[in-house]
Amino acid sequence: MKKRIFAAIWTLPLLLCLANPAKAAPEVSVPSAILTEAATGTVLFEKNAHERLRPASVTKIMTLLLVMEAIDAGQLGWDDVVTASAAACKKGGSQVYLAEGEQMRLDEMVKAVCVASANDCAAALAEHLAGSEEAFVDKMNARAAELGMADTHFVNCTGLDDDPAAKEHLTTAADIAVMSRELLKHDGIRKYTTIWTDSVRGGQFGLTNTNKLVRFYEGTTGLKTGYTSAAGHCVSATARRDGMELIAVVLRASSSPERFEAAKTLLSYGFANYALCRPEADAAEIPVVLGTQNTVRVEPEDGAPVLIEKARKNQIAFETATDESASAPVARGQRLGTLTVRAGETVLKEIPLVAAEDVPRLGFGQVLLRLLKRVCCAEL
Repeated sequence: MKKRIFAAIWTLPLLLCLANPAKAAPEVSVPSAILTEAATGTVLFEKNAHERLRPASVTKIMTLLLVMEAIDAGQLGWDDVVTASAAACKKGGSQVYLAEGEQMRLDEMVKAVCVASANDCAAALAEHLAGSEEAFVDKMNARAAELGMADTHFVNCTGLDDDPAAKEHLTTAADIAVMSRELLKHDGIRKYTTIWTDSVRGGQFGLTNTNKLVRFYEGTTGLKTGYTSAAGHCVSATARRDGMELIAVVLRASSSPERFEAAKTLLSYGFANYALCRPEADAAEIPVVLGTQNTVRVEPEDGAPVLIEKARKNQIAFETATDESASAPVARGQRLGTLTVRAGETVLKEIPLVAAEDVPRLGFGQVLLRLLKRVCCAEL
């Protein structure tokens, strides 16, 4: 069927800011790192991103993801009361020093994990959800497999190197970016990961975020730091500016300042050189043959944004091609055209244009009545 084609050069939204000359890839001295854009999952930079390393407390991104998914599924509630077991209280490293049998609301424990990286709270949450840390770790590994994190294996919910099996607790910067992106889909987590200072136990125990970027880097949304002597200094740092959120993962840095400087370098590179545009098709209706209405409106099937280089913003063009007509019945979601996003001659994305509504086919009586009306009008 023939297509009707409409091409237009659009002025992109303000989120594109000003065009910047493309910069060379950033230089970071850390052993392993990756930078990705959260909405599209596009990798903007990587360095040894698939090398299997220990993640330390960055592990807790998966712990938090399972908790958030359980809340969404109705298995857990923010007001749940979580009781600390003896095993949870024995966790070392960062903690809020839970006492055996102490009870704390789930939202307080999530806050303690996000802000202060509390290992005792992470273990208590794991036991509350799965019955034991071991059963929870099985869930962690199953979820990692579902997300395609092929180079990841968890042995605990904290990332601590407190048992011989911890040497098998391995992941990669690339896999951490995947689970970080998944956690960011739960917007409620940012309520906790953006806290700089707070407290639990009614103000009796203070918390300060281990992620210094929350205070010192514009737009930081999280996400999680980690350190053990075996893992080095690690971070999954996320930030949002002008409608775009980036994920910078750094593993095995030699010091805390080095990991944060590397993360800032990567994030700043991404914000300086990339932006999102959200394409919208020109308002279009196409004729419907033998339909209960004469036309049907079309709309993009996929509203996901497109990642572009800021330096190419003036080359961005949108081309809408629709069928000349459609035969009834037309089903909502039926493909009736294509929206093509181009940068010069390069096709960035092709988005199906689909019917925005159902258009039933005319019945025999309705067709006959319509013909009679036309005849009457012609005689007049």
